[in-house]
Amino acid sequence: MTTQIFRSPAGYVQGRNVIDDLGTHAEPLGETVVVLADELVLDLFGDRVRDSLEAAGLEVALEEFRGECSEREIERVADVHADHDADVIVGMGGGKAIDTARAAREHTDGALVSLPTVASTDAPTSSVAVIYTEAGEFVEFHVYERHPELVLIDTEVIASAPTRLFRGGIGDALATWFEADAAYRSGATTIFGTRSTRTAQEIAKLAYTTLRDHGRSAVEAVERDAVTESVEAVVEANTLLSGLGFESGGLAAAHAIHNGLTQLEATHEATHGEKVTIGTLAQLVLEGREDAFVEDVAGFANAVGLPTTLAEIGLEDPSTEDLAVVAEAACAEEETIHNEPVPVTPDDVRDSLVGADAIGRRLE
Repeated sequence: MTTQIFRSPAGYVQGRNVIDDLGTHAEPLGETVVVLADELVLDLFGDRVRDSLEAAGLEVALEEFRGECSEREIERVADVHADHDADVIVGMGGGKAIDTARAAREHTDGALVSLPTVASTDAPTSSVAVIYTEAGEFVEFHVYERHPELVLIDTEVIASAPTRLFRGGIGDALATWFEADAAYRSGATTIFGTRSTRTAQEIAKLAYTTLRDHGRSAVEAVERDAVTESVEAVVEANTLLSGLGFESGGLAAAHAIHNGLTQLEATHEATHGEKVTIGTLAQLVLEGREDAFVEDVAGFANAVGLPTTLAEIGLEDPSTEDLAVVAEAACAEEETIHNEPVPVTPDDVRDSLVGADAIGRRLE
């Protein structure tokens, strides 16, 4: 029989104002904490986090994240962690800060706490760090043996963040079921090197149905800084369901195409989830899904404010050479696009991007 693996964080806490309970949840993990976050996040939430941790008897050092999850920044943060002789590191903010904390923890050991202040990716729950160059170009995934000991998400904090980032999280999560399903149908392995569990497939599917059931109203609420049950549902889908679904369910074309898109400087202003949305639509075209189905998914993306055309992610009129760069990178030997149930060539990717863009243009 084929081995199957399902892995997850040790603990997950979500709710309004739970950031003030961080110390209670982190206290069993260690005695000295380094909190890594960018300047804006530290200005907004640094005092609350420090107060909560210190109230639980923990020593705290706040460290500013410098913007890219690069090998240089990972090594710097690991040195800071070691200098403080810390046994807990908190990655607070967006996916890159959390990924940097995750990677630094591998150098220094200790416990990892993910404290996202945006629901823009599924990075907080995973064991994966996405490594970029100093200029923001995708380099590779690093898959680690350990998950966070704790993921803590304050939905009031999430709702107060820019709505664009919340939408981006929907775009990232929208890919989860389609990619997991493709990997399952092809017999591909997950990032853990084994086949997917049925549990992971159902979690991935639940991420999709939750987005479709609650996405529009959740975005409307977040635009007004409100926390509703739909917001709670979508935060869980963006973070927990998508994170578990992609790791233990499998990745395929959507994220590979995202990685290809990062090779073009013109896309660097688009968020991770915005580029993944284009990758998802291209994957559906690549797989030959029926027009009505692709149009339905694109229509949902459009309704929640996600891009459905190349122009919306910075590629107003991409040349054949530009699309070739994207397609070649998406089809690199190690890329997850080869988890698709059919062989995929760079020409296929280029043409699927053109086809998806045409569908998106019909929605304008």
